[in-house]
Amino acid sequence: MKRKVCRLILAIVLLVLLPEGTALPADGTAEVVPPLVALTFDDGPRTDATARLLDGLALREVPATFFVVGNRIAGNEALIRRMRDEGHQIGVHTFDHVEVTKLSRPDFDLQVGKTRALLASITGEGEFWLRPPYGKIDGSVRQWADGPLILWSVDPEDWKDHDVNRIAGHILSHVQDGDIILMHDIFNSSVDAALQAVDALQAQGYCFVTVEQLLQARGIVPQAGELYR
Repeated sequence: MKRKVCRLILAIVLLVLLPEGTALPADGTAEVVPPLVALTFDDGPRTDATARLLDGLALREVPATFFVVGNRIAGNEALIRRMRDEGHQIGVHTFDHVEVTKLSRPDFDLQVGKTRALLASITGEGEFWLRPPYGKIDGSVRQWADGPLILWSVDPEDWKDHDVNRIAGHILSHVQDGDIILMHDIFNSSVDAALQAVDALQAQGYCFVTVEQLLQARGIVPQAGELYR
């Protein structure tokens, strides 16, 4: 029931927002909006872990945002199509997981453009936002990004010790309405922690959205080269 309410409320929020990104009118509508959070995953796809994660998210009717590494797409095309078909947002995390602030313009275009082209060939879509590896951004990256730049506001550092309870506990103790959570879908421990956190947050009344939906619900029109977290 709570999941159906989340979908209904989100649909109302996104429909009521004006095209220019104006926030909801002050007529009481906003009061029914539950806390929203965007769950994001970097570094995949990884065949086993990403598939398990997609299974768990589908069971809970939770959308997420996946920032994929281009050199991991080959052989995992079915997972990319599944992300699209199940309502997840797909973004770019470069082709080789490189620090983009150290790249020349041609190398940047190759790392980002090649990954976008691969995703477009699989999904039939063409807009894939960028999350720079390590969160490294400078003026050149902003200028070259050709789309919004997405960071995060909650980082449980799930790569450090693979302790499921610690990772989930960090999320639960730090998350607030409007947060973007950073995780990695290459570790089975991260999958378990993510789903544990989802269950707890849904029980608290949180609704999960993609990053694009989160910004839209905030009344934000994303701009190329701008940073969002």
